Amino acid sequence: MKMKKPVLWIGIIVILVVIIAVVVASRGNKGNSEVSTVKVEKNNIIDKALAVGSIEPFNEIAVKSKVSGVVKNLFVGVGDFVNAGDPLLEVKPDPTPLELAETTRNVERMDIAYKTLAAELVRSRQLQTEGLISDYEYEQMKQLHDQAALNKKMAEERLDLIEKGKINIEGTDIETVIKSPITGYILEKSINVGDPVVPLTSYQAGTELMKMANMDNLLFKGTVDEIDVGKIKEGMNAQLIIGALPGKTVEAQVSLISLKALKVDNATVFPVEIKITDAGDAVLRAGFSANANIIISQKDSVLTLPERVITFRNDSAFVQLPNPDGETPEERSIETGLSDAILIEVISGLEEGEEVLEKKFEEIT
Repeated sequence: MKMKKPVLWIGIIVILVVIIAVVVASRGNKGNSEVSTVKVEKNNIIDKALAVGSIEPFNEIAVKSKVSGVVKNLFVGVGDFVNAGDPLLEVKPDPTPLELAETTRNVERMDIAYKTLAAELVRSRQLQTEGLISDYEYEQMKQLHDQAALNKKMAEERLDLIEKGKINIEGTDIETVIKSPITGYILEKSINVGDPVVPLTSYQAGTELMKMANMDNLLFKGTVDEIDVGKIKEGMNAQLIIGALPGKTVEAQVSLISLKALKVDNATVFPVEIKITDAGDAVLRAGFSANANIIISQKDSVLTLPERVITFRNDSAFVQLPNPDGETPEERSIETGLSDAILIEVISGLEEGEEVLEKKFEEIT
């Protein structure tokens, strides 16, 4: 029994030594396996500001009527292309019984006034010839006669318009067919046959019948965060990324930066407009959601490193270089330039092809 105890202790010690050796070796191998480097390479770096918004027509027009009534005919539908002057719809006059009665009676009243003044003008002409009234008095009577004739004609034209829907004034046809004010596409239709139409006047907005726009002139309308708005200027180039058109890039240019901010979800943003300069083969539609990358600065074929491998201290930048002897890595100061938050330009301190150590990150256990 006494001989077995020393043997037991020796066995335990040997096992502990083996375990410690294995652990140390595995940690050493693990440390070596985690040592990795990145090379200094030439890349293009673009500093960008992001704008979020959508594609919209440069000029969208709301079509309205200047006469009241109901929609009688529709000549176009949503998506149709029309030229300026093409008929869009016809409004059938639909006067109330009171309006029709008042207009009819007004024509009769104006006719009586005209006939009365016509007879007075004949008498005044005779009196002037006999020298009983002056030329001035005769001219005054003639003026009243001509005004009565004009009032009668206006009343008759108003009656024709509400009864027939069309009249001719001095060779110009005025009708209740609404024609296209521009060449473009019908984007939206707000009415159907039989719907009432309120006219556009100086005291009321009128019924919006359709919306149309020239789709050759499109722009991006969106917002930029206040952090970036100070970096961008009108005339800067931009690239539009449209969610509905993956893989398509649209070239554009900043045309407007708002002077007033907006509050959106507790964030301060500035509205911007970006004019599309080259859509390529992308078919753009009004309302497409899009992101705009506004190019603030760009450098091509410059030495770069991933920004993650650089340590910044006291306004200086440092990297760790591997030591061939396996000793403590060499720390070197470098000068950096443009960054896109992933890659950063190396102005001096490193040459192309040199290797820089990745930063070590401890595992959370």
